[in-house]
Amino acid sequence: MSIRVMMVDDEPLIRKIVKMEMNERAAHIESGDLDATVLREVEMVETYGDGGELLAALENTPAPNYLIVDMEFHGEPTGGLYIARRIHERYPDVRIIIFSGRFDAPLPGEEGRLGRLHDVGRVVMEALRLGASAFVSKNATGGFSVENILRAIACLERGERFYFNYPVMLTLKEAAERYFDIVAFHDPGFAVSDQERQLLLLEAAGCTASEISDRLDETDKAIQERQKNLSMRLGIVNKSASRVAKAFALGLISPSEVNFLPRS
Repeated sequence: MSIRVMMVDDEPLIRKIVKMEMNERAAHIESGDLDATVLREVEMVETYGDGGELLAALENTPAPNYLIVDMEFHGEPTGGLYIARRIHERYPDVRIIIFSGRFDAPLPGEEGRLGRLHDVGRVVMEALRLGASAFVSKNATGGFSVENILRAIACLERGERFYFNYPVMLTLKEAAERYFDIVAFHDPGFAVSDQERQLLLLEAAGCTASEISDRLDETDKAIQERQKNLSMRLGIVNKSASRVAKAFALGLISPSEVNFLPRS
């Protein structure tokens, strides 16, 4: 059974290119958890010029697994959020991918840059509240490519709750730093080993020290010593939540890398 994708964008050329490239690619993505994965082909079944066309079509055709929604419609900067809300209310199982050029790097001028950061933070939080699961920039590094969309779908199919591609993450990181005023303690020279990064990612995912020791093939005592040493270097209390929060703040790990444990 294929992974069915639909798209809503008011630019006919974008719709045509995305549908053609995705279907010509005939990409297969692993779906399911680690114990039971299957390869499913990604299929762009149809594209639409606005939300009304999409909703009318869904009355006579099955809802897709994923819906790609452009952020700006006919000059309305956040028109796509209205579509995302309506789809999420009527079809809560559809995973929504926000697709927009508004998440590009902030403008160079200080006033424009801070305005963009505020705008991005507000829009992303609103989109999350309305049911969005992923954010992909139209103008990603290296130019537009459906690979960015396929990567988002692949991450969500692995069980990750959210996905943000690289340009979006950079802007969100700076927006978060401004909001929480954490730039002051950012130390670009602070580094962790690959083993410590894995430890932090597993802690962020919700693993206990014992579970981490199993996955990293180390003793419980060795993991506890690593945690204690890392907390000392970070200058924080020896608690998992504090380590993860500081790691996010310093950019040592990012949310897109975390494979969160499912709720049991």
